[in-house]
Amino acid sequence: MILTDTHTHLYSKEFDEDRTALIEKAIEIGIKRFFLPNVDTETIPGMFQVEKQFPQNCFAMIGLHPCSVNARYQQEIQVMEHWLSRRKFVAIGEIGMDLYWNKIFYAQQQDAFRMQIQLSQKHNLPYVIHSRNAFEETMDIVKEYSNDFTKAIFHCFSGNVEQAQEVINMGNFKLGIGGVVTFKNSGLDKVVEAIDLEHLVLETDAPYLAPSPYRGKRNEPDYLVLIAKRVAEIKNISLEEVAAVTTKNSIDVFGI
Repeated sequence: MILTDTHTHLYSKEFDEDRTALIEKAIEIGIKRFFLPNVDTETIPGMFQVEKQFPQNCFAMIGLHPCSVNARYQQEIQVMEHWLSRRKFVAIGEIGMDLYWNKIFYAQQQDAFRMQIQLSQKHNLPYVIHSRNAFEETMDIVKEYSNDFTKAIFHCFSGNVEQAQEVINMGNFKLGIGGVVTFKNSGLDKVVEAIDLEHLVLETDAPYLAPSPYRGKRNEPDYLVLIAKRVAEIKNISLEEVAAVTTKNSIDVFGI
């Protein structure tokens, strides 16, 4: 059995004390693929270091997180372009819209999102979408590129069935299912039940959004098993089938 975590910040400072042990533990229990979304220029060195330490298991993306978008976003994206010209990445991400904290840089977020979707097209890479309190705003921009066949993951999806279907209708999009699916009354279980497994990938978003019974604590790589087990329960299928299908889906997106 091979499980794939399509979204995990293993380079985060929250793992500085025990990163190697946690990754090795996860690999030992079958979580053998970890996709690392970038946040901004400051997270690039740490991300590269994790990838270098586990080259067969960890794969780097490059992108500017919407919460890191500010007045200097164009310079940040120039750094991303620089790295894209120097080495390979598996995706552009994580990018998108976040209106949860504030809307001060709303226009800049929109522009940065468009610029990075264009980068994914230019370099023939999938992209990974962050959307918080901004589903409609995010989809409006995504649909501007609806004639393009770039693949994408709608990271940490937490919308309803209708919104899930809207994402799937884009044609090459997967829904990232994480710890929220284990939360009581989240409603995400209804989405997973209604949507075919071929449209789903698994993720932890570690160190954030730990699944139950660890909600509110540091999320860890091996907790992906808890997410996979919950999906298996909802679908009434085996854990092995969830692992096989969602890993295949990740391969379809990232090509690895």
